[in-house]
Amino acid sequence: MDSDGRQETGTRFRESHQPSRARHAAPLSWWDQRNGAAVSLRLDAVRKQGRATGGESLRDYHAGTRTATGDWQAHALGRSPGDSDRRSAVSHSVVIRGGTVVLPTGQKPADIAVTDGIITAIGSEVSDGAAVIDARGLVVLPGVVDSHVHFNEPGRAEWEGWEAGTRGAARGGVTTVLEMPLNAHPPTTTALAFDAKVAVASRKALVDFGLWGGMVPENLAELPALAGRGVVGFKAFMSDSGIEDFHRVSDGLLAIGLKVTARLNALVGVHAESHKMVERTTREVREEGRVDRLAWCRARPPAAEVEAIKRLLVCMRGAGKGVRAHVVHVSCAAGLAEVDAARNNGVAITAETCPHYLAFTEQDFERIGPALKCAPPIRDAATRDGLWDALLAGQVDLIGSDHSPCPAADKQKGDDDIWQAWGGVSGIEATLPVLITDGLHARGLSLERIAYLTATSPAQLFGLYPRKGAIAVGADADFALIDPQKQWTLDADALETRSGISAYLGQTFTGKVIRTLVRGRTVFVEDQIVGAPGWGQLVKPNAPHAN
Repeated sequence: MDSDGRQETGTRFRESHQPSRARHAAPLSWWDQRNGAAVSLRLDAVRKQGRATGGESLRDYHAGTRTATGDWQAHALGRSPGDSDRRSAVSHSVVIRGGTVVLPTGQKPADIAVTDGIITAIGSEVSDGAAVIDARGLVVLPGVVDSHVHFNEPGRAEWEGWEAGTRGAARGGVTTVLEMPLNAHPPTTTALAFDAKVAVASRKALVDFGLWGGMVPENLAELPALAGRGVVGFKAFMSDSGIEDFHRVSDGLLAIGLKVTARLNALVGVHAESHKMVERTTREVREEGRVDRLAWCRARPPAAEVEAIKRLLVCMRGAGKGVRAHVVHVSCAAGLAEVDAARNNGVAITAETCPHYLAFTEQDFERIGPALKCAPPIRDAATRDGLWDALLAGQVDLIGSDHSPCPAADKQKGDDDIWQAWGGVSGIEATLPVLITDGLHARGLSLERIAYLTATSPAQLFGLYPRKGAIAVGADADFALIDPQKQWTLDADALETRSGISAYLGQTFTGKVIRTLVRGRTVFVEDQIVGAPGWGQLVKPNAPHAN
């Protein structure tokens, strides 16, 4: 089999899957049709779990023309039928046949045709293409848009690097990554650093990628140039980042930076922990002589997140109109409640959480050790359960993995003294398995909602929609084919991270990624990486930055 799914014998790649028996929560009613062409999703309309409108025809949601065979063939998003680039069904390069497709309107048995990396037809009578992928018994999700990863290259490739990081992405059904500015050296705080990172990623990435820029005290004058390069947003820390070349911003500098980014129509992603509170509680815990794992948790309490989010909101109000902020890796429902209350009052603020905050508790941290050290820390069981409740209530806008690896030695030095371990969790492969296992099966989280949290919402928020984030005619052919009933255990052979360390090692999941396609090309199938470095392309926000 080659990376486009072609078979030497012409046989289908899977024959044994039966339809999923998983229980699904009610699908969401998401899509508003605009001018019969490209469709837009409203973030505020889909945060809450809801029911799909009944009786809707699949054809109502695809821009294109009806063929004699009943297929829908596409024109490019935003164009009208009859334009010169309208595609013919006979030119399909890949057809995915027989899967249960998760559309923004709900789940539907359907075939998908792909031509030149673009979805060109979705329906029940799609004609065969050059390659046919048998998806019977599988669920076809939009590829994950992971908006929070650290690959640390250039400068610290030994920590991970673009090839290892995107191999892990492919295993996890991740088709687009948005990479953070810090831990690479130099960090992405200048246009030159942006260009250097793009050059490396373009050679090594197996999946598509976008880049965050940094907001640090030294680079406020650089923000317009970075925006012009096409960053998806700017990352700022309200507490120490833990690395010497990426400094935190004071409240005053954050307010100034927010004014600048508002003029640029850009988003600021904020690590919200109170520097003063963390500094004080860390000092108190260390003065007790504690080096145990839970000492790290006590030094960074949930109150530090809540206090920082409140101060961020003050900064946003002071910065004036057009300000947008996104709170990264929120670990507690109390923090989400602050965001939700502000959003309900018209503040343009969103929040993410991460799989490790949903999957693990402090008890797991005591057992697993430094592989689970991160900031904010893993919380107790009650806080973890409250986070799930908030997610199910619609207070979480998206899920990002916060995949943040380091050399094994930097984790192992914390085995006996947790303060010595580097912070960060490697887990880019785990987002879908965690959400399917602990969300779909354990709590009734629908597959539609999983698709929204992992693909549609981040694509919208960071300006990549409708090219990315949903299965629709005219969108990139980015897919994660999953078996939601497959039980499996993550072992070392299935781990791509360079260090070989992950908190998820040995974890058993129900729900497995079987195949990942990026722009119509298979990059992972049946536990094998088949994609090649250099296939990934840079993606930039749709909306132009203001002058």
